[in-house]
Amino acid sequence: MDSISLTAIQPELDRFIDNALIEDVGDGDHSSLASIPYEAIGKANLYVKENGVIAGINIAQYIFNKIDPDIKFKAFISDGSDVKIGDIAFTIEGRIQSILMLERLVLNIMQRMSGIATRTHTMVGIIKDLPVKLIDTRKTTPGMRFLEKMAVRMGGGYNHRAGLYDMIMLKDNHVDGAGGIEKAIEATHQYLKEKKRDLKVEIETRNLEEVKKVMAIGGVDRIMLDNFDIDNLKKAVEIIDHKYQTEASGGITEDNLRDYALTGVDFISSSAMAHSVKSLDLSLKLVK
Repeated sequence: MDSISLTAIQPELDRFIDNALIEDVGDGDHSSLASIPYEAIGKANLYVKENGVIAGINIAQYIFNKIDPDIKFKAFISDGSDVKIGDIAFTIEGRIQSILMLERLVLNIMQRMSGIATRTHTMVGIIKDLPVKLIDTRKTTPGMRFLEKMAVRMGGGYNHRAGLYDMIMLKDNHVDGAGGIEKAIEATHQYLKEKKRDLKVEIETRNLEEVKKVMAIGGVDRIMLDNFDIDNLKKAVEIIDHKYQTEASGGITEDNLRDYALTGVDFISSSAMAHSVKSLDLSLKLVK
């Protein structure tokens, strides 16, 4: 992790680590405290047990050194790299009590991040020759979004908004609640003016008629085309004609991803990268 990325996430990462340790360690790792002498020093390897893309190595190093600065950490593979069964991602050496206390936290993070990076890498590979960006969604694990979105980037994907605060996305419920597309857009611009906020505006459309309404009204930066089939998506892209950014969303899987990408949309958003992804199998073992 470079210094810029670390600086950007450090406060959030520190809070996450603190909360995770409260949850997992409580008033002490009594199994290790009871059986392992305080002064005992050991070495452990992080083994890859499944082919994929590794992610979270530098997060692991940060956690070990934050809790026990005396731990020596040596990485053999960098984040975002392809790995295979039997690879050793890193070696750590230090107090065994510290290593065992942090083992599960580090594994939970790395297995989840690596699973996301692996799935993202696979999906990106399907459309890598096309001028479209694969972006994530807010369907993430509460408290881990910043790590999961980092894993998406490590797998070659791109991040959408970080949360509800850094972009305005007028989805179907917002449009219906506001009384229609025109009212939703007008109210949004009035709000931004009153609050003196400069936020990008995206609006979701459900059919070609709604696309035409948005085109007539304007005042947005991106139009989401939600659950459009391939034929209607092509028509929508033609109607929009590069006047606004376009994003396809809904029902997009690895099987149909390329077909959607070939329609000419600028972005494809998918929750498949993080929502129900399978974690990559990793293991941290003490060695002699």
